[in-house]
Amino acid sequence: MGLTRRTLVKGAALSIPAATALNLLGTRFAGAQASDFANDVEVLQYALTLEHLEAEFYRQANAAGLLSGKEADYLQRIGADEEAHVVAIWTTVEQLGAVPVPPPGVDFGQAFASRESLLDSAFTFENVGVSAYLGAAGFISDPAILQAAAGIFGVEARHAAILGSISGRQAEGGVYMGATETPLPRADVLAAVQPFLTGAGGAADEAAVTS
Repeated sequence: MGLTRRTLVKGAALSIPAATALNLLGTRFAGAQASDFANDVEVLQYALTLEHLEAEFYRQANAAGLLSGKEADYLQRIGADEEAHVVAIWTTVEQLGAVPVPPPGVDFGQAFASRESLLDSAFTFENVGVSAYLGAAGFISDPAILQAAAGIFGVEARHAAILGSISGRQAEGGVYMGATETPLPRADVLAAVQPFLTGAGGAADEAAVTS
């Protein structure tokens, strides 16, 4: 069955072990060496892994019903953007003749225990996304893929700013992260995403994510 926005939202795709997801995320994030990327497909696959994580986070976040009014509207819009990113990258990987990496198993723990924890987690994910795209940009050889990645990078930065604003963060160092964006070291990226991956830090089950 092909991936569509409908099947993505329902989670109708197999998951991959946490160890595999961490490899895709960790060895290919900001601070990676040129040898870590054999080609543009590898860059796309690692970006797809993070977009899977974000899309599933917002699917669950929106279902939790912890926000209302404009805040809820923003979160719905952000979730739709992340789904669109998954579909776009998935399709591009297929067009390049490769098999897209499926979503990792996830467990967001107490991320949806309160409005505050939801917004804090979302803010973390978006800033990881910003740093990831910036860190990978220099390794993309196809100008069309680079332009598309830059477009997603900009949207992730907008998401982070919106989340920083509605969660009441201070302007400098909260909503705005400086005059330029700075890629995160690999260790910081792993620290941010590892707690949410099923079996992170140990053996993970290749369980199917069912609708």
